[in-house]
Amino acid sequence: MSEVDLKKFFLEEVRLFENFSADKVDLIVAQSHLTTFEGNEAILETGDESKYMGVLVSGHAEISVTDKTGTRTVISQLATGDVFGVMSTLTGERMSADVIAGTRCLVLLMPYEVFSAHVLTNPKAVTYLSRLLLDRMRHLATDILNAQTGGPAKADDPYALSLHSDTPGKVLALNVGVSQIHFGIYDTRDLGSDVHGIIDTSDAASAHIKVMVGTQSRTLVRDAFPLTELFQVMQESTRLLGDAFAFHPEEVTAVGHRVVHGGSKFTSSVVITPQVIGEIEALSVFAPLHNPVNLEGIRIAMQRLPSVPHVAVFDTAFHQTLPPYAYLYGLPYELYKNEGIRRYGFHGSSHRYVSLKAAEVLKRPLGELEIVSCHLGIGASLCAIDHGRSVDTTMGMTPTDGLIMPSRSGSIDPAVMIHLMEHHGMSTEELSRLINSESGLKGISGISSDIHDIETAANEGHHRALLAHKAFCYQVRKNIGAYVAAMGGIDVLAFTGDIGETSATVRSLACQGLGYMGIKLDEEKNRNLGKMGDWAIISADDSPVTILVIANDDERLVAWEALRAIERNALIMAVREDPAEASIPIEISAHHVHLSQADVEKLFGPGHQLTPEHELSQPGQFACAEKVHLVGPKGRIANVRVLGPTRKETQVEIAMTEQFKVGIQPPIRESGDLANTPGITLEGPFGSTTIERGVICAQRHIHMTPEDAMRFHVRDKYIVRVRVEGERELIFGDVVVRVNPAYRLAMHIDTDEGNAANIRTGMLGYIEEIQSRH
Repeated sequence: MSEVDLKKFFLEEVRLFENFSADKVDLIVAQSHLTTFEGNEAILETGDESKYMGVLVSGHAEISVTDKTGTRTVISQLATGDVFGVMSTLTGERMSADVIAGTRCLVLLMPYEVFSAHVLTNPKAVTYLSRLLLDRMRHLATDILNAQTGGPAKADDPYALSLHSDTPGKVLALNVGVSQIHFGIYDTRDLGSDVHGIIDTSDAASAHIKVMVGTQSRTLVRDAFPLTELFQVMQESTRLLGDAFAFHPEEVTAVGHRVVHGGSKFTSSVVITPQVIGEIEALSVFAPLHNPVNLEGIRIAMQRLPSVPHVAVFDTAFHQTLPPYAYLYGLPYELYKNEGIRRYGFHGSSHRYVSLKAAEVLKRPLGELEIVSCHLGIGASLCAIDHGRSVDTTMGMTPTDGLIMPSRSGSIDPAVMIHLMEHHGMSTEELSRLINSESGLKGISGISSDIHDIETAANEGHHRALLAHKAFCYQVRKNIGAYVAAMGGIDVLAFTGDIGETSATVRSLACQGLGYMGIKLDEEKNRNLGKMGDWAIISADDSPVTILVIANDDERLVAWEALRAIERNALIMAVREDPAEASIPIEISAHHVHLSQADVEKLFGPGHQLTPEHELSQPGQFACAEKVHLVGPKGRIANVRVLGPTRKETQVEIAMTEQFKVGIQPPIRESGDLANTPGITLEGPFGSTTIERGVICAQRHIHMTPEDAMRFHVRDKYIVRVRVEGERELIFGDVVVRVNPAYRLAMHIDTDEGNAANIRTGMLGYIEEIQSRH
């Protein structure tokens, strides 16, 4: 904002100042600090000293308190012109509530000395503040009473995990595998009558079927059948549960299909079209055992239910946020570029669900959590989830890589395969069978691939069973530690899958020795877990890290993803109806620094105020005349531009090539999300300052107003894919949407990406797909 705009704003929009003269407002603003805060960033926190009273110049925020159980109660919503920090400033007591930015906020922080000299001497201002405090105390009392008496409920599904739909009917989830077919039938209105089925087709002569609803289950053995009779068999078997739970294809409103490999093409689940089928078929080269069988199930279901949407849900999609240094193998780069040989990761829907469920259990935003998810079952993988994004995972180009699994080898020296071919004459088919069906727990123990058989034998002193069990648990524990190191911290450790949910011994051994990382298991809770509901906490009460066991339900995940994909598809189709209104200007973001006022004074001298040089594209933001040097362990970057206004905490944004130059490796983060980020030294003309954290590589993002968001059918924090037109068409995924009334429509990508893709400021982008809703 210009000085004229600021004066007008405070005189016309801020009720606190409605009885002040223009000169008095000018004086207050000149003696205060204008600072920006990013969405979810704390402006003031419980326990802070009463140094400032704040005025919200733009954006939205909320005042909230958190009780001993971790439940957060919102006392008041703050909009443009509202004030906060009043009680603490008036009484001198520390803050008794949090003030959290909902979107990017521009805030005037008024020091206590200014507040007492100019505001407390105005009787009408004091009267206004007294009434404001009374209203907020009434709101707090009402909220607490509602919480105690079961008053007005908050949103039933704040983390969007429900299968509820406005369209009544059944969602069918199909997982057609090589030796088993799993299916789930979900009523979008009666959310407690989920039907699950497992059809074991490994016996060439007969099919073994189990169907379940709630605690009820029925089994059936019948002759083997061709896949074309799948729907008939599902009807036949579900009738055993009673007429109320029998499967009727005509009730189905959507079908979700699990597909193992989506390569680099699919970053989320998609509505199936002939083109999608062709691309899944082409990706069979990476999953020759799985994708063809998945496709056979898709084709049969589409023939049987041609008039409902079918959705492909990819095991690999969640991991498309892995950075290149995490997914590349140490092979010639051309094999990645030309052949797509890289780490893709699997169990993506499971890891995504675990992350969302963990956020729901902790009642914290997913975007502030660091999670290690352990999916331990027939297949086993770990995933590092940094603030909602998969940043590393143990499985690779195929599901055979990574941990030792029940019958899969996991990671082995590739030269072992060459040795077996050269010295034992093994064919590729024999090698595939060896590493997928005869290895892992089964291969080491010589007994079984079942963890419970292994544990029984180990209890009886069976040497190879003990060895297999120890090797499996060691690899889980080793990779937990590796992922804590990769993220620079951990908030949640979660176990899911058949082994993760049922083996207390595996969970215990996986956590042993990790207490120095804050991972403290309650052995009694873990040992006595027994049959649980959707989740259980097994960490010690004083554990800094929450250890969770989360019930895995792959079919439910497929159904949930299917509904989300259909919704996303409808929104994108609506946008494409008017392509002229759908373009987004592209802007290249160079490296820059946001400074706190304290660091401004360390770098440029006591009392120094930033000098605006020219306005930036986003309202209220400006480039400053001031520049600083960045000094890291390896090198330095000279003359980096400072952007204003000041912020609560100093932040440095650099590109990937610059990370190597200074010798640090910051994560990809949204602006303002600084937890567990590296620090750096800044040098200015007056002095230097070293920040302990604050260096990031900015995530691709789109700024837009609420009106823009309505036009594009998106909301704040949605993750989208954007097509950029230029010399060659490019698709950028993992782009976060940021909505604020003060924003101007623009997509920001960093200098490295712009140079690599020959993209220039002023080019246009188009939202191609909504990947996820956070």
